[in-house]
Amino acid sequence: MRATLMYGAGDVRVENVPDSALELPTDALVRVSASCICGSDLWPYASMAPGGTPARMGHEFVGIVEETGSEVTSVRKGDLVIAPWLISDGTCEFCREGRYSCCVHVGMWDLLPGEGGQAEAVRVPFADGTLVKVPGGADPSLLPSLLTLSDVFGTGHHAAVAGGVTPGSTVAVIGDGAVGLLAALAAKRLGAERIVLMGRHRARTDLGREFGVTDVVAARGPDGIEQVRALTGGHGAPVVIEAVGTRDAYDQAVGVVRGGGTISRVGVPQYEDAPVGLGSLFFRNITLTGGAAPTRAYIGELLPGVLDGTLQPGKVFDAVTDLDGVPGGYRDMAARTSLKVLVTS
Repeated sequence: MRATLMYGAGDVRVENVPDSALELPTDALVRVSASCICGSDLWPYASMAPGGTPARMGHEFVGIVEETGSEVTSVRKGDLVIAPWLISDGTCEFCREGRYSCCVHVGMWDLLPGEGGQAEAVRVPFADGTLVKVPGGADPSLLPSLLTLSDVFGTGHHAAVAGGVTPGSTVAVIGDGAVGLLAALAAKRLGAERIVLMGRHRARTDLGREFGVTDVVAARGPDGIEQVRALTGGHGAPVVIEAVGTRDAYDQAVGVVRGGGTISRVGVPQYEDAPVGLGSLFFRNITLTGGAAPTRAYIGELLPGVLDGTLQPGKVFDAVTDLDGVPGGYRDMAARTSLKVLVTS
């Protein structure tokens, strides 16, 4: 079968690899219907050192179950399923609490040897705890939106929930990538009254307005902080969602959050050191939350809106390709000429 491998920074190839196959009775084999390139894939695309073992790529996919192990009970051959970006056993104490990202057997497709979502098929460990069946299948036109439940919409929703968004909330979202835009959509769905998006790509911020953004701030640094504060009564936003992952974005969040407010951080952090002390968070009683999103916990809540068309998170996909076009999709996303690339089979 064919799959995507990253050999180093800027070096993505689609090659023939051994067919995925069941290994354990708790596995399922899924034929991929749609996958995508994630903004987090761009970090290794920019920095991965060459010469090591190539990495299988892709941690978001939906597909059709082709085969199941003898112990799998929740899905069967022919089912349309959503694969969350994290593998979870579904039975440990953390999974029972809905904290799938803390599962004692947690895994990630990009880190599972020999498997990845940007491929023709995937072996899914712990199929009962990982996969979510789409009841009755779905119209193919819904596949892009269903795919966002694997990661980006679930992550945006996690950001809004962790941040404490409720009806009437004022929210600032830092970053106009797919996660930031879908965090805005999630905040709107939860009843936010004012949503300020910090982004400067017109096509993206226009989509943000469609999702519920009320104000756009293109400036960064001190000017951006000043503008957000001016829009929020001079004190800043009670909820700030950081959806980028850079130190600059974190500093922006610290600058625009209101005293007593919350920073919900879901951008994959590309730093280890950041201010959390007296002058930055402590004295102002700022809550820092977020983290790796347990998206499986949210699929049941978000799925009905996708199926009935009231939620259309799939609009974040602005380019479509097949596997052959994946290397070009990485180039386009890295160059910011594409927001998010959908990969269809």
